[in-house]
Amino acid sequence: MKITEEKRYEKLSPFELKNKLLSMAQSNAERMMLNAGRGNPNWLTIEPREAFFQLGLFAMEESKRHLLRPGFGSPAEKKGLEKRFDEFLKQSADSPGVPFLKKAVTYAHKELGIAPAHFLSQIVDAILGDHYPTPDRILDFNEKAVHSYINQEILGGEESGKFDLFATEGGTAAMAYIFNSLMENKILHKGDTIALGTPIFTPYIEIPHLNDYKFVTIKVEQDENEEWQYPDKEIEKLADPAIKAFFLVHPSNPTSVSINPKSFEKIADLVKNKHRDLIILTDDVYGTFVNGFKSLAVAAPHNTILVYSYSKYFGATGWRLGVIAIHENNIFDKKISELPDKDKQELNKRYSTIALYPEKLKFIERMVADSRAVALRHTSGASTPQQVLMTLFSIFCLIDKEGEYKKLVQDIVRKRFETLYNAIGIDCPKDPYGTHYYTIIDIPKLAKNRYGQEFANYLVNTFEPIDFVMRLAEERAIVLLDGGGFDAPNMSVRISLANLPDDAYEEIGKSISWLLEQYYNHWKSKR
Repeated sequence: MKITEEKRYEKLSPFELKNKLLSMAQSNAERMMLNAGRGNPNWLTIEPREAFFQLGLFAMEESKRHLLRPGFGSPAEKKGLEKRFDEFLKQSADSPGVPFLKKAVTYAHKELGIAPAHFLSQIVDAILGDHYPTPDRILDFNEKAVHSYINQEILGGEESGKFDLFATEGGTAAMAYIFNSLMENKILHKGDTIALGTPIFTPYIEIPHLNDYKFVTIKVEQDENEEWQYPDKEIEKLADPAIKAFFLVHPSNPTSVSINPKSFEKIADLVKNKHRDLIILTDDVYGTFVNGFKSLAVAAPHNTILVYSYSKYFGATGWRLGVIAIHENNIFDKKISELPDKDKQELNKRYSTIALYPEKLKFIERMVADSRAVALRHTSGASTPQQVLMTLFSIFCLIDKEGEYKKLVQDIVRKRFETLYNAIGIDCPKDPYGTHYYTIIDIPKLAKNRYGQEFANYLVNTFEPIDFVMRLAEERAIVLLDGGGFDAPNMSVRISLANLPDDAYEEIGKSISWLLEQYYNHWKSKR
């Protein structure tokens, strides 16, 4: 591809550039395409899914007990439901998912304090999906299960208090709702300065510059030479009172590391003693891939909006299961209460149709309303069947006291990670804070280490940053994402270790080395 054409494609997000790379890779009829560009995992968590569908079968039988017309069921009857469910468990004891379903009901009773009859009536009604989500923010049973799960897996079991939850249609919907409500409630304003922890998931680079926000962005940069941790001097940028918010993915995407304890404590101290009004928005979707992970919601619970998605850990990207968590005592409610009277009056008018005393609405409740343009608040909330699966996923891990599932999931990506690095022919990083879900390969750095600085300079100065991923797609039918689009080093590549068979990563690693050698041989022949 000509340099002028590559320059045009460099303006695209890596996720849009991917479409061109896919087209190029598919045109190579001699090779099977390997697409390691997306983070969609190729595993499915089986047991809670089996339980979900078994519950659905039971719920359908309940609905058919009182037919309104032939082919038309009715809502499940609460009277006698627990007894009929026990009979279902006995009759289906050997069916996949039923033993776990029984355990889930027992766990909800003993650990979450939900009586079996009440829990069953709620989840049966929810899986049938015949009522609007009520409460709209999150169903009661789901909030208890998800809160316990978040506390165990994302907050590290720390006693950080109670968090209010909002079930959303995946983590991306959560982010859209958060950005919108921060603006609508005048917590952030156009032209405000925010900090981004970089490298970062590309949409978080792009969203702040949309006309809706027009934020000024400051980079808080991870250091490649410090295993992608945030150096002290970068963290210290957050002490600047001009910075209203700090947005990050934690553990990071694409560099795939969690913040080490030293930096974690430095951020906690900074918020406590230097910048008490700093807003932290943390996307913690990869937290379960690091042992001992703790969200920044532990470091600064009152300042943090936590986003979590079930998509990666459970192989559930198509289900769109996400949650927003905000501490019940938070700076967002405080900031709204301290707004000028004119702004308060404007907001009271905005929410006056959904609350008698709109000034008392918590920020997270406003977010629920904003997610449906306020007027449609009565239809807001994640679908009720979605919330049943969230509950089952959560209880699945809460029951797993030894963390066996976590070990197995982490082992999948770790082995692929090792295979990739061995195939490239470079040392495999041994980082206790790494998720191994993605990795960044710095091609110019690899070129320098393998063939010398002069060749590395030639590579960077002669070719466009996306040339490497373009040629890899065209010549080897391998699709990787351009790391530069994530604010990673130019001409680096992001590789997902989640979405291809284990042996594919050997081919990817060898192809990276092969292509680099082609560049080197061309350079050597011209000297």
